[in-house]
Amino acid sequence: MTQLTERPPVTPAVSWWRRPWVAPLAVLTLAFLAFSLPPYLSLDPAQARLPLRAGFPAHYAVLLAHIGFGTVALVTCGLQVWPWFRQRHPAWHRRAGRVYVFAGVLPAGLTGIVVSIVSHTGYVGRIGNLTLCLVWLATTFRGYRTARLRRYADHRRWMVRSFALTTSIVANRVWIVALIIGLSPTVDSHYGGDINRMIPEAAQAAIWLSWVVNLVLAEWWLERTRVRRSVTGRDRTAPEPTPAATVSLTG
Repeated sequence: MTQLTERPPVTPAVSWWRRPWVAPLAVLTLAFLAFSLPPYLSLDPAQARLPLRAGFPAHYAVLLAHIGFGTVALVTCGLQVWPWFRQRHPAWHRRAGRVYVFAGVLPAGLTGIVVSIVSHTGYVGRIGNLTLCLVWLATTFRGYRTARLRRYADHRRWMVRSFALTTSIVANRVWIVALIIGLSPTVDSHYGGDINRMIPEAAQAAIWLSWVVNLVLAEWWLERTRVRRSVTGRDRTAPEPTPAATVSLTG
């Protein structure tokens, strides 16, 4: 019995100025890595930006693993969404995809679950990070599975969701800054003048906003491009009128 499968979609070349998000995403990612990684390169627990749980000796080691594998996921994610790389080097695109899944998201998500459970971000923050890790692993697995089944349209949709969750760590820092600025006028009235009470609440809200908003935007973009492609496809496949039909319509 013959099994019909989809072929990889042929994406026409698009001018760089039609992809205005590529450069800002690259700059934000590089800036995030340049700011976040240095304290952990010394392998000194005292330099960790996150408070470590004293009753869990492996906390720092698991955190380091999560950051390392997460960096791999973030870098290979950038390669995967880079249109030029995907179109000009499809074989390397596939290799980078395997690295993204097995040396990036999978170990980063599993270690992220542990880090979420033992973190000091409060219950709201823990649940937010834990949910993020579970959804991240699930969307990535679906993306990989659909690629193996050669269901490339489904693969694309699931990987867009996975990439949105991968970049949520970058969005998290943007949300924290925005929330601190937005909540600053309420420090005296709502937090009794104690900014140290305001920052943890901003951080917990940023955890949820970073990945939920990213995922919503990804779904909006997928729906928008689906509708646009379906309309374009109908236009391209619409039969041209025959000469006889033309005469009857005009005459």
